[in-house]
Amino acid sequence: MGRNMWFQGEKLWSWGLAAVAVVCCLGTTVVFAPGYMSPDSIEQLRQAMGRTPLTDWHPPVLSLVWRALIAVTGTPSSMAVLQSVVFWGALWVVAWCVWDLTASRAGSLAVLGIGLTPPVLTFVGVVWKDVHAAAALLAACAVAFVGLRLRGRDVPPALRWGLFGLGVLFLAYAMLVRKNVFLAAIPLFVLLVLALWRAPGRRIWALCVAALVAALVVPAVAISRIAHPVETRQGAQIMLDDLVHVLTVEELRSADVPPDLRNRLVAAAEKCRSVGALSDAYWACYERRPDGMARDADGITSLWLSEMGSHAPGYLQYRLRLFTGLLFETGYPYQAGVFPNDLGIEVAHPRLAAGLGAYIGGMGADLRPLFRGWFWLAVALFLTVRPGRGRFSLPIRALGVSSMAYVLGYLPIMPATNYRYVYWSALACTLGLLLLWLDRRPTASTPAASEPARTGSVVTPAGAVTAHHPAEPEEQHQPR
Repeated sequence: MGRNMWFQGEKLWSWGLAAVAVVCCLGTTVVFAPGYMSPDSIEQLRQAMGRTPLTDWHPPVLSLVWRALIAVTGTPSSMAVLQSVVFWGALWVVAWCVWDLTASRAGSLAVLGIGLTPPVLTFVGVVWKDVHAAAALLAACAVAFVGLRLRGRDVPPALRWGLFGLGVLFLAYAMLVRKNVFLAAIPLFVLLVLALWRAPGRRIWALCVAALVAALVVPAVAISRIAHPVETRQGAQIMLDDLVHVLTVEELRSADVPPDLRNRLVAAAEKCRSVGALSDAYWACYERRPDGMARDADGITSLWLSEMGSHAPGYLQYRLRLFTGLLFETGYPYQAGVFPNDLGIEVAHPRLAAGLGAYIGGMGADLRPLFRGWFWLAVALFLTVRPGRGRFSLPIRALGVSSMAYVLGYLPIMPATNYRYVYWSALACTLGLLLLWLDRRPTASTPAASEPARTGSVVTPAGAVTAHHPAEPEEQHQPR
């Protein structure tokens, strides 16, 4: 009788977690309605609505997804709804798996609580590629957690490959929507494979890598050939920063580039120095062309390649100065509502937006390290080096490596010191710290920890789902 009551309570708690996730999803959707937007967001919405041509300055995949959502729903706010659904859905899956693996009500509820912490909640409803990438990476983590949950069970190969395919789609989307997420996605890809196959052989690794490459290449080629986004050569923006901040004005005046470009480089360097703009020269100091950097990119790239080798000390000093700014002077922790626009898009609930701004702003002032890059880099390093030896050590280390790689990856390419550049690291490290706490807390004496759990035709201890087991039958016969 007692055991039946416990199983009923377990089922009710699982449903309770789902209910909490739904309430949180609805709440963030309402508060952020119709989705907070910066100038970048507005520009991508214009492209999604067909007001301006589709370009590759921002990831075309985001604008195309937005365009499809508008075609189906008739409203631009559908993108913010999708973000909330993916974000809270992923957190719910992780919470459900944590509950199944630990029988910890506090731990599983705390997973959902991550979404309400200031450094995470701040951007949940902001339509940015950074947020899309973070939500997609979190969703891939959720799929990996399902794999960890099923490790000691008889799982049909089709289900295993189906879960892997879903996880790869999330990882591929994250990389398509934010190119430098590649560094953060690789550790999660390894986590996904190891979660689904305890001892993957060379054949499994080869198939998995091929699937990831295909998931990246096929949509990229399709977008290029079908949507034909205008090429803007946005990558030259980083080289422009280096040139106008590393070379002297005199060196720029004698640069071997077309006269028009040389004059604009000199003017940009002088203006940046006069206004004190340390980065983002393209927007702050440069005389821009209507077609972006397309016509200037070749000259800027050529000059960068010829000059940076002989200016290596200055280049390193400049990049380190910018990176320390990201770590210790991290700015833009909150996107306040919707940037003024002529599309009729404005905040739906100004008082709720003001309340959210007060919450984020107040907590940011009281707990300033939570919005600083150095803090999350330090946490990422800790999780990487000391993931523990518990059941969650594999995802803890993967989250730490992913977070650390993502932040360090900005060293050569960082255009500004915005908090959104460490947003994924804040989300991943918060989850990693929670998992580390769950691994180190004493095991509760509950039916979940003491009763055997039936997994197909095999009976295993419920708490040993992620412990070391012999390879499953289908894995023993795979070629190495």
